[in-house]
Amino acid sequence: MDGSGGCTISVRVQPRASRDRVLGLRDGALRVSVTAPPHDGKANAALLELLAGSLGVAKSRLSIVRGYTARDKVVAVAGLSRDEALRRIEPQM
Repeated sequence: MDGSGGCTISVRVQPRASRDRVLGLRDGALRVSVTAPPHDGKANAALLELLAGSLGVAKSRLSIVRGYTARDKVVAVAGLSRDEALRRIEPQM
């Protein structure tokens, strides 16, 4: 999915980090750290909240489409192209 309907972004998550932040792109994946532990979906929820804030979109426009229990995930972003999504995140890296 890419274009005006939305896009997908590969994300590598580091749970139990010292703070929530977007670390940047590496090997085609967005690296993100969250303070939440990887139990009961807490790290996933923290990831979606951080990305929603970084992208300036509602959390309901994001969903994890692959890797729900893994560090490597694919997140769908409704309504933004990949270029626009990365452009919105870039100043925070």
